[in-house]
Amino acid sequence: MSHSCSVATRRSGSYRLEISQSKTSGQRNDSVDFMADWGRPYCRMVVIIAHRGARSLAPENTLVAARKAHAVGADLWETDVAITADDQLVLMHDDSMMRTTDVADRFPDRIPAPFSTYTLAEIRSLDAGSWFERVDPFEQIANGAVETADLATYPGTKVPTLREAFELTLELNWFVNLELKAQPAPKDSFNLVNAVLALVDEVGIGPDHLLFSSARHAWLKTVKQRRPEFEVQAILGLFPEDAIDFSDPFFDTFNPRLTRISIEQIEASLAQGIKLNPYTVNDQETFARLVGIGVTGLITDFPQRAAR
Repeated sequence: MSHSCSVATRRSGSYRLEISQSKTSGQRNDSVDFMADWGRPYCRMVVIIAHRGARSLAPENTLVAARKAHAVGADLWETDVAITADDQLVLMHDDSMMRTTDVADRFPDRIPAPFSTYTLAEIRSLDAGSWFERVDPFEQIANGAVETADLATYPGTKVPTLREAFELTLELNWFVNLELKAQPAPKDSFNLVNAVLALVDEVGIGPDHLLFSSARHAWLKTVKQRRPEFEVQAILGLFPEDAIDFSDPFFDTFNPRLTRISIEQIEASLAQGIKLNPYTVNDQETFARLVGIGVTGLITDFPQRAAR
């Protein structure tokens, strides 16, 4: 039984990855081998979204993780924007940088202070790559999925600026899903939407390469009102108290937390014409089931398992 994934193509304003299976010579493509048990032909158009880049293969939210996601064939990458103490935009997920940098070694008297209390120069002085080999967060080093030559390049990796992320996306003629996150104090009232849209204009990145997502739905509505050409996607279930509610007619695409919704609920919502990109889909069986019901897209830490 063989498996193949077509090159991603642009369709109706978003990228799609065609995954197909057929009974042939017995050869198989291991990147989609988890679908081998289906035992029947199928063809689905599913967006493969690399969560913080290919973070199972490289340090998350770095340019190397983005490049790796592109190299394995992800349709787009997702990343998080953060604001520094001197109002510069960088990529960072956690408020505290302790998990993914050496900030505790470099600034031991300031931890666990959030990124919003560090200047761009201070953040750029951090090592955002060495932790990956030490922690092996998804056990892909132990499993031999990360090449030794790649590992040797990770120490000294810098926290990227958002400008660099945009420029890399354009360089690769690729696509990025930028998550607009709530910022920690003292930048909790910073106008993130204004700053991001100003940078969008400076870099010249447009809707063919960029979309926005957020759990702050009011921010997405502001983006859409000011820049109607950009796609926006509502994140649902980020916190336990957040409702999984697809009723807001402003949005036609929702990104629900997978642990807060059943496969049956996803299938019923898809049948109503709602577009869904559940996160974070790493389990192979769940991955295959969601492809089988025709989910819009999958936000995953393992883009290499489904992308060509």
